[in-house]
Amino acid sequence: MGAGHHHHHGHAHGHSHGVGAQNVRRLTITLVLAALYMVAEAVGGWLAHSLALLADAGHMLSDVAALGLSLFAMRIAQKPPTPQRTYGFYRTEILAALANASTLIAISIWIFVEAYHRFRHPGPVGGVVMVAVSLGGLAVNLAAMRILHGGREESLNVRGVWLHFMTDALGCVGGMVGGGLVWALGWTWADPLISVLIGVLVIYSSWALMKESVAVLLEGTPPHIDVGQVRDAILQVDGVCGVHDLHVWTITSGMEAMSGHVVLAQDEDERSRGTILSQLQAEMHRRFGLHHLTIQIEPADFASSRCAEQHCR
Repeated sequence: MGAGHHHHHGHAHGHSHGVGAQNVRRLTITLVLAALYMVAEAVGGWLAHSLALLADAGHMLSDVAALGLSLFAMRIAQKPPTPQRTYGFYRTEILAALANASTLIAISIWIFVEAYHRFRHPGPVGGVVMVAVSLGGLAVNLAAMRILHGGREESLNVRGVWLHFMTDALGCVGGMVGGGLVWALGWTWADPLISVLIGVLVIYSSWALMKESVAVLLEGTPPHIDVGQVRDAILQVDGVCGVHDLHVWTITSGMEAMSGHVVLAQDEDERSRGTILSQLQAEMHRRFGLHHLTIQIEPADFASSRCAEQHCR
């Protein structure tokens, strides 16, 4: 059997470590911001006897927990591979993103339940304190979102944390509007109504994060890569007559991998296989940004009958 194998290791792993270090710094800074404001909000809620502020302090506690989980996952993900885990621990970042998305959805459900009780039994709300504390919270959350902005497209994990802060920012805007309506007009029902609207937005954004995390864990094809186009690109390389067992999947955010069996034409000899393999590697890099490649080169007479009947062209 003739086989060729290529796994471009240095570029992708070096990039991943650099990006990972930047995201760890981003998350560390935002963790400090969130923890400080959580304490301030809890103290403000206690002094003002505001259940709304104490509840939001609990929400901030979930953010601090999410940040801690994400930082832990990123540090674990930077550990080198082992014989038992040959890809290393990259998937811990995806698990953290899934946990963050699940937490956000759970928080939204809690908001709906709490809003229902407040609609039925409205209580006194300190509108002025609510507006003041919400304004401070908005500033903190916007600062955290700004810090995390550069990493949210690189990592599902960071995007999950960014969504937590976006949720809090929306909550602060809602708190300011609701507090203003309570203070100016006495509309106590404005607070739970705005909370429900925010909860709907949170579920909408978190559901997309959850779907993407689950797709990665299920080894789904990355949404920006068309396997049919990958197959066509392989078949367009001179000397290739077929391809089968083609797979494209995501290891972790920004790290896609591809494997496949490439069948050579009858007249291709041993010397041409290296050239064909190099051309395949270059095409996968150029057109699809794939750097983790495992390609098995097979002569035409070795191709299985299944390949010949189903995939080879």
